[in-house]
Amino acid sequence: MVRSMIVAMAAGLAVASAAAAQQQQQQAAAPKSVTRAEMIAKLDATFKAVDANHDGSISVSELQAAQASELQQLEAATRAKLQAEFKQLDTNRDGQLSFAEFSAVGTVKANQTPQQMLAGYDTNHDGKVSPDEFKAQRLALFNKVDTNHDGVVTPDEMRRANGQK
Repeated sequence: MVRSMIVAMAAGLAVASAAAAQQQQQQAAAPKSVTRAEMIAKLDATFKAVDANHDGSISVSELQAAQASELQQLEAATRAKLQAEFKQLDTNRDGQLSFAEFSAVGTVKANQTPQQMLAGYDTNHDGKVSPDEFKAQRLALFNKVDTNHDGVVTPDEMRRANGQK
């Protein structure tokens, strides 16, 4: 009797833990409000990370380095995901699904050259990107999505901006 109670309690705890974990994942994936100040802080941090020589502007070479680093990170993450999916698909573990064939589907490719990216940011055409130029496009989008102009983009405003109800 005591043993069956312990088993039942353990099963109940496992179900509760799984439900709590699922709820945390859903909350983490749910859109959250973003203030203008948070957006500016994130853009400033990104600008600072790309401005490798800390001269207050972003050059083509700095964009190339940032893009290469981001591509390396994306490729590493993609390969890890593909490897996990490969292991999951190869259910009989006979190795008939080759990883090289499978990973060819998930190759990461850049859609813009650093020169094209620089041209998009460099509004005064001086060959460099200032902090203001770097933030301008994203802040314009933030302002557009922030329909009530309260300095906070809510999940509801994000859904409306994406054409969802």
